[in-house]
Amino acid sequence: MSFTYNPKKRKRAKSHGFLVRKKTTAGRNVLKRRRAKGRKKLSV
Repeated sequence: MSFTYNPKKRKRAKSHGFLVRKKTTAGRNVLKRRRAKGRKKLSV
């Protein structure tokens, strides 16, 4: 049996990274909400 979660840094950054969030309006809203909440890390 294989593990279902095989973490890769590159893939994680490519799908949930800061630059990806910055691209779209929805992503920018995500960053905005996280800033408002006072998150230390906004994205991966």
